[in-house]
Amino acid sequence: MKKFSIVAKKNEKSYRMEKYIQMRLSAEGWTYDKTYPNLVICVGGDGTLLYAVHKYMKQLSNVQFVGIHTGTLGFFTDYTEEEIDLCIQDILQKTPRIFCSYLLNIRINDQSYYALNEMRIENVKRTQVVDVYVDHEFFETCWGSGVCLSTQAGSTAYNRSLGGAVIDNGISLMQMAEITSIQHSKHRSLGNPYILKSDRLVEFKSNDFHDAVLCYDHKNIVLDEVKSITCTMSEKYVQFARYRSYSYLKRLKNLY
Repeated sequence: MKKFSIVAKKNEKSYRMEKYIQMRLSAEGWTYDKTYPNLVICVGGDGTLLYAVHKYMKQLSNVQFVGIHTGTLGFFTDYTEEEIDLCIQDILQKTPRIFCSYLLNIRINDQSYYALNEMRIENVKRTQVVDVYVDHEFFETCWGSGVCLSTQAGSTAYNRSLGGAVIDNGISLMQMAEITSIQHSKHRSLGNPYILKSDRLVEFKSNDFHDAVLCYDHKNIVLDEVKSITCTMSEKYVQFARYRSYSYLKRLKNLY
């Protein structure tokens, strides 16, 4: 592996680090290739890494990712900005362990979208009514601002702010949580996060998704003409290059 690319947060500090890494690796015989890299070095935070994953979505099988944290949250990153030289040294001298994180596949009509963290159906203008089906069996009707379906990796992201469970590393599953659900004497839904097996098929249906938005990771599309959204765990996965031991518990403790 000798081809690399760098995706950096849009600020001066990350830009300087990007140039420094590029200079150091190029001096050691590595080729800077933004189109077909084997290793993508993300300089910033989790948002930067999500951007990089979607940028190289069509070639994930040939790309590995490693992150250097300079932002406000670095759950996916293994190094801090003070450890930039250590990161470069590890890349040059070590063979990484590869950790794979599977993506969520979101299908609307014949179009697929992918998410590392989660997908959300959100409507901030009015109450959104969503019928939820699991393996084609009706489960419940949700009233509120929407619903969130997250992966294990996304359990620490938006899902956590909804009161969802943080899921241990290496467990493949999906977790559904309602967003500001309406519960009263005339209507009740589960109201609690629901953890589903990774081979489940989850459908979200509505006669009116007008004004609603599908958010998947940092991206979004409007749902005005949509009636049904289908979600499964994808065969696509992100490959994280782990050059050193950095426990999941330590990552969790960095959150709070």
